[in-house]
Amino acid sequence: MKPGRSSRVKEGKNRKPIGVFDSGLGGLTVVREIRKQLPRENIVYFGDIARLPYGIKSKAQIINFSLENVSFLLRSKVKAIVIACNSSSSAAFEVLKERSPVPVIDVIEPAAKLASAKSRAGRIGLIATKATIDSRAYEKALKKLNRDIKVFAAACPLFVSLVEEGWMKHPVTAQVVKQYLSPLKGKNVDTLILGCTHYPLLRSSIKRFVGKRVKLIDSAQPSVKELASLLERNGLSYTRARRGKLAVYLSDRPGNFKKIGERFLGEKIRRFSVVRVPA
Repeated sequence: MKPGRSSRVKEGKNRKPIGVFDSGLGGLTVVREIRKQLPRENIVYFGDIARLPYGIKSKAQIINFSLENVSFLLRSKVKAIVIACNSSSSAAFEVLKERSPVPVIDVIEPAAKLASAKSRAGRIGLIATKATIDSRAYEKALKKLNRDIKVFAAACPLFVSLVEEGWMKHPVTAQVVKQYLSPLKGKNVDTLILGCTHYPLLRSSIKRFVGKRVKLIDSAQPSVKELASLLERNGLSYTRARRGKLAVYLSDRPGNFKKIGERFLGEKIRRFSVVRVPA
């Protein structure tokens, strides 16, 4: 090998983007966290809006969609993939990890680790889609860390619609939060996992209902922290000074895409493309 070639190869790998996918736009909350923790990294985001919601689909269908999403990202030559979708993480993570030629990070295990560390009483609440709850993925991850942990789950399907309507502070939202979370309030949970990427936008309403004593766990922060560690361990971190670029791809374009997407992302979406998946 000629002198300097090794460093050029490494630099080439480092330059590759991070791939992120979700069933819709909620995964942009994870992208937002990547932009915060890893501002130099380029990102390719795919939102499978045409086939959402994943939370009501069968496990086999979610796995199939997730494999197609990964194939799309791999064509963009990504160096790692983040499954920014709790339904995909619960149904497809093991399959994707086995088949992907690049490292794959899910949102469930990092959130479970943080919840376990934060909970003093070992009584943890989980709010998520029906598919995520039925998979028992969070429960399995938590029990693996501490078999004495007790998990109390509640499906909150209307939360997604409330966020996409922009009703984060609407009186109706407070009523829906009360309806869904009242059963958990009687379980004396001290930690609550927000098991869907939409839910952090309802954080203030949820916190107001459950009270200051309950710690809220958003999967984005620990998942990106795990991603940063993975990149560093594998020599894939991009460390040169620059502001990373963001490429957004969607499988459909809803009329209110920019408004909702920018709400999740916390910045303007300058460009995006609509693509067919599988392509």
